[in-house]
Amino acid sequence: MKKINKIKLKKESTISDALKIISKGNLQIAIVLNAKEELIGTITDGDIRRGFLKGLNLKSKINSIIFRKPTIVNKSLSREQIIKIAISKKIYQLPVVDNNRKVVGIYILNDLLNKRKKNNKVIIMAGGKGTRLLPLTKNIPKPMLTLGKKPILQIIIEKFAKYGYKDFTICVNYKSKVIQDYFKNGSKYGVKIDYILEKKRMGTAGALSLLKKKPSNPFFIMNGDLITNVNFEKMLDFHLEKSAIASMCVKEHNIQTRYGEVGLENENIVYLKEKPKYKFFVNAGIYILNPECIDLVPNKFYDMTTLFKKMISINKKIVSYPLGEYWIDIGLENDFKKANSDIIQYRNK
Repeated sequence: MKKINKIKLKKESTISDALKIISKGNLQIAIVLNAKEELIGTITDGDIRRGFLKGLNLKSKINSIIFRKPTIVNKSLSREQIIKIAISKKIYQLPVVDNNRKVVGIYILNDLLNKRKKNNKVIIMAGGKGTRLLPLTKNIPKPMLTLGKKPILQIIIEKFAKYGYKDFTICVNYKSKVIQDYFKNGSKYGVKIDYILEKKRMGTAGALSLLKKKPSNPFFIMNGDLITNVNFEKMLDFHLEKSAIASMCVKEHNIQTRYGEVGLENENIVYLKEKPKYKFFVNAGIYILNPECIDLVPNKFYDMTTLFKKMISINKKIVSYPLGEYWIDIGLENDFKKANSDIIQYRNK
């Protein structure tokens, strides 16, 4: 049984508070308690993301996203009884209460069971030229640019490995030898790596047509120029829970205009907005696909956005996975400088 000291929230807490607890901890849940340490409810990653999609933000109070009827177990139950409850209800975290409903701890199913080996493949797209980052990318591919003391690509691989994903395919093209010489077969990093060499540019999806063997399970695809703190295990759980053929990470983006907006109906002015801010979601470059998606990819230059549009057109179920965690796309030199600064600040905390 785990202690709950680091995952406790009050009902007056904000979504930002909840996200920090869930992101920093490894229990994937926050417990909401009243002043008497009695259980009000729980908040998971999924509750937060559903809140984001309904228009809530990091400053919003958690009250509207609390799950108030979680499955709980009494501390008197045996390990076998708890496992049976968790498996039957497909629950990974079980708050433990005493006879007065006071929370005394939490059980994590993975701790009760032998941890399953994760066979989901991770495909990293690392073949781009990174022309917008010249001259930094004159002699090395963009994914090998160093943040702190490690290449971007190594940070990505180690992040996946932390969650138990050890089977990697890296799609390479520009300066491919630099990547292959550095990582080799991955054994140095405790993972297995093979490579797809793109003889011509294939886009962010086209290289899937070059896979020697189709994955047998849902698999990750990630652009090789991203840094994020997303929990890949929770993302896969979300994908499976939704029974989707494909999932796309999306990140909220806000733009504030320089000008006041004037609303018109014919020649009549009906409203004025002073420098309005517009919110929308952008593609974050991280995906999970079911194996059958590969059959939709032609052997030519083909982007992930085109693939998703195709799946939409044939009525396949695809879902969004909103990111509240840290994320940065290193497309320009300023992005690279910011990512380096962020890495340094994180290490100095």
